[in-house]
Parts: sequence; structure tokens; C-alpha cells
Amino acid sequence: MFSTIDAHLFLFLFSVNLIPTTPTVEERLLQLQPPDGFVRSAVGKSRKRVFPVLHTEEPSPLSEAYGYCNTPNRTEQAWEGHSPADYKLLSVQVMIRHGDRYPLYSIPKTKRPAIDCTLSTSRRPSHPLLKAFISHMGKGGGANWESPLSSVPRVPNHSVCESGELTQTGVVQHLRNGQLLHHAYKQHRLLPSDWSPRQLWVETTGKSRTVQSGLALLYGFLPQFNWTGLVVRHQWNTLFCSSSCDCPARNRYLEEEQRRQYRLRVANTQLERTYVDMARTLGLPTRQLRAANPIDSLLCHLCHNLSFPCAAASDGGGCLTVAQFAVIRQQQLDDEVDRRRVGLYRKYAVLAMYPYLNRTATRMERVAKGRGGEEAFVLSSAHDVTVAPLLSALGLEEARFPRFAARMVFELWRSPPVARRAAKGGKARSREGEAFIRVLYNGEDVTFHTSFCRTHGRPPSQPLCPLTNFLSFVRRDMFRVVGATSYRDACYKLPV
Repeated sequence: MFSTIDAHLFLFLFSVNLIPTTPTVEERLLQLQPPDGFVRSAVGKSRKRVFPVLHTEEPSPLSEAYGYCNTPNRTEQAWEGHSPADYKLLSVQVMIRHGDRYPLYSIPKTKRPAIDCTLSTSRRPSHPLLKAFISHMGKGGGANWESPLSSVPRVPNHSVCESGELTQTGVVQHLRNGQLLHHAYKQHRLLPSDWSPRQLWVETTGKSRTVQSGLALLYGFLPQFNWTGLVVRHQWNTLFCSSSCDCPARNRYLEEEQRRQYRLRVANTQLERTYVDMARTLGLPTRQLRAANPIDSLLCHLCHNLSFPCAAASDGGGCLTVAQFAVIRQQQLDDEVDRRRVGLYRKYAVLAMYPYLNRTATRMERVAKGRGGEEAFVLSSAHDVTVAPLLSALGLEEARFPRFAARMVFELWRSPPVARRAAKGGKARSREGEAFIRVLYNGEDVTFHTSFCRTHGRPPSQPLCPLTNFLSFVRRDMFRVVGATSYRDACYKLPV
């Protein structure tokens, strides 16, 4: 099956756009400035531009790498919770990628990054809520954990990080995310103080880094939340497809996409020469270096401000260079262009994310109909191999690859009631307002960049997208890209 994390790592490790480097202090300071056209706002400050333009221009490789790290020392934009006057927020559904993690792979013959994965308020980066968060996680036995989540530690706890373990940076990233959402939604009174398990829905894969990331965001959003009312649900598949994961066509598209990537890579002679040089530097066979996926480890060095690894003195003591990674970076850029041109990944993404999007649409429709006790806040804690196809399925193919602690937010709004003219001698009545959807990625409003609202336009009198557009997209229109009219037809349609 190609729905597991390991099957999807192929896509991540060869499509994420990064050049790990060790910048000078001057370069580092320059990269902390927001790119042109990218609006940032500190938490709690007024924001005049409610609907910023999605920033999609290609940044420099270094700034993108730092953007991917998502170092939690920058002011953060947060456009969640903004709407025209008198609109009512009905529900919020959030999909996150886990925070900063330790590498999944190590580079042979080099030292592994020296990172402590226990939590300490005396170590940077920290957060004002960190101490209380650590204490509150110790009380988590009172929650209702779906199997096998009850055996997963609620905080990272190894002094020498294990493979893929969430770091303190990752915890702080999601404490910040939760706090941003807390400030964005507190005036809307999204959840009552006595919320029920049905109103607060939390789901996660079984990896410790997603469980812990979800808990960190939840604590930032609801400090000192009630454990006894919390149900944490397990999603066994990284695509969050629940009982609708069987889709042969999706797997075929993924296999074809992997073959496309492979053909493009092997045709790049400069890339091959670069891997040969890197392997020679470390005293390794080229095949062994490729299998070690060095970008994953070097990204960790970059994000944690560690020097790049070098070979042992007995192997010559050479180090990997920026120029070598520039070649890899260019190949990744070429791959992104080719991926969009060929369109196989988009077809895969539509089928991969339909089950999640269908549940999202069904929840929104249910809430919009005004049934009591429905989900007001839904949190899904996931991986890059979940968020990336979600972006593509929505038509946001120009958006940045999901950084650590990326967040995707779906807001459901209702417009003010519309007064009806009274009949002669009768009483004036009002008609219930319409339901609208708003989509945000890392705090930026991307609603009118999605496939279902891109052609809708944004009339001055209505700066949100009708929910009916989203419902039609999920239930019919999104399958046009694969020449079908339903999920079942698309999944089981025989290849021509």
C-alpha cells in the first residue's frame, strides 16, 4: 500500500525545496525580514488588510529553508477569525503538520545532530506556557484515548533524541499556533466553557510527534483544558481516510508520479556528479549516501543552527558544501515545475484527500443547518504527506510545501439575517443568513486561490465564498481532473 508514511517519504524527500547551508550572521538577519508582499502581524495587534494576497513568488533558497524551519522567534501573521461586520463564526476545522522533529535518517560516518528532546523552560526556544503545559500533560491519564494512543508519551522525553521525535522547538511552534488561534477566536465564543466531546473533536495519527503536536496546539488554544471531557481519536492512515482508504486508482497515480520523479532525476547528470562528489567527501559509496537522504539530516542542522557534518579525520575530514546542495535544490525546483506540468500528483491528491474533505464538508453542512451540539472546533494532527496533497487537491499548487507546524484552517461563517419586506398590514420577517467558507494556510487567506472559489470572484459586498461552492466541489467537481463524477467511479475506473 502507498498510504503509509514510508511510502510517502519518497515524495517528500525529493520534492521539498531546501538548501541547507550555514549562513553568515548578516545573511541570517536578512532572512528574518518578511518577503515582499508578505504581511506579518504580531498577535493581538489590529490588522487593516483582512484578505492578503497569497505570496507565491519564488524566494531565495536560503529564505525558503528558514521558512521551512519555521523558527519560533518571528512575529507571526494570523488572519484567522477576521470577517465582515456582523458575520457569525459557526465552526473551525484545523489540519496541522507536526512541529520540528529529529531526522528520520542519519548520514553514515558522520555524527548525528546533538539535540536534547526533553522539555526545559531554561532552554531556547521557550514559551510562557511551556511550564504549565509540561505540568498539565502529566494529568492526561484522565482523557479518553483511542487505542493505541494511550501508550504514546504526551511529551518528548529523551535526552538524546530518537529518530523522528518531536523537539522542544516543535512543541513551542504549536504552543504558539494554539495561542494565535486562541486570540483569533476568543471574541467569537466558539466553544462554551462546558464544551462536550462532540463539540471539540481531536484526531491524530499514532506517531508521537503528531500526538504531542496536537496536544501542544490544543493547550495553547484552551489552556488548562479539561482532560475528562477530551476524546483523542486515532487515524491509522496518514491520509485521514478512515474507512474509505481503498482506492486502486490513487495508488496507480502515486506509482506513476514516483516513476516521473525518478526519470527526471536520473536524466540530470549534474545531480549525479554532485552525489558522487558528496559520497567521496564522506568516504561512502554513492548508493549508500542516496539511501541516507542527506537533506533530511542537514535540514535539522540548519534549523538548529548546527554546523554541517564532516567526515572523520581518518576519511579526510571533508565537509559537505553549499554548492553541492545548490545543485540538489535546482533539481527540486525543476521537479516542481515538471510535476505541475504533468499533473499526476494533482490526480493522486484529489483521490487521496477526498475522504478528509468529504468529512469536512459534511460537518460544515451539518453545522450550517443549525443542529445543536455539533463540532465547533476540529483538530487533525498530521504529516507533510497529509497537508501537501490537501493543498494540491484544493488547487493551491503554488503554495509553499508544508513547513514544520504548518496549519490549514477551514472557517464556517453565517451572514447577518436578511430582512424581508412585510406584506401590507403584516409584520416584517427576516430570513436566515447564508453560510460561507473561508480557507487559510499558515494564517493567510487563500480562499479565492482555491479551485472552488477561484472563478467565483470576490464581489465588494461579499468577500467570502459560498459554502455551496465547496460542497459542489467536494461531491462532484473535484473529480473532473480524473475524468469521473464520484469518488467510487474515480477509484475503480479501469485505466485506458
